[in-house]
Amino acid sequence: MTNEKMPRVFAAIDPPQEVLRAIEGIQFRLRKLIHGVIHWTRPEGIHLTLKFFGNVEMGRLEEMGKRLAHYARETTTLQLQAERIGVFPDLDRPRVIWIGISGDIHPLEILQRKIEEGFTELGFEKESRPFRPHLTLGRVKTPRGLLGLAEVTENDPLYDAGQFTAGSLNLIKSDLTPTGAIYTRLACFPLQGT
Repeated sequence: MTNEKMPRVFAAIDPPQEVLRAIEGIQFRLRKLIHGVIHWTRPEGIHLTLKFFGNVEMGRLEEMGKRLAHYARETTTLQLQAERIGVFPDLDRPRVIWIGISGDIHPLEILQRKIEEGFTELGFEKESRPFRPHLTLGRVKTPRGLLGLAEVTENDPLYDAGQFTAGSLNLIKSDLTPTGAIYTRLACFPLQGT
């Protein structure tokens, strides 16, 4: 079966437009402070990813949606804050520049764990890295010639993109194109209380 019939999908919470606009302003500031080969994430491509599934057969999407809807009904709305700049895996080998998520982290982690464990039961590969809630600001293409990143993370003036209420869990399709990924929301599952 080809990948055309197997969309690339993930489960995520989408930040609201006002947070994405604030993140765009933060990215603008960071471009002036960090020099190097960095691919900055377009605001429409920024999601709080809870589980990346990879390429999935079309026939499995309905089953996946039912399970995600169940987990969403078990979760109350979340008050989250996008703040603090960091890098993965570390400053010696930076690959991802991110803004952290704080706030109702414990219930967010419970939701993520339910998704991780529930979909492992369905045959999806378990993520080996621990869950660290974040929004990806950019990807470092090469650490050679990279300047200013350590100063930004060490001095971390308040990089705050604002608070938001996470009221839904989304199943999103990602189509990779030469000009970047195009994201399509396949389904939206309201969290309890929304």
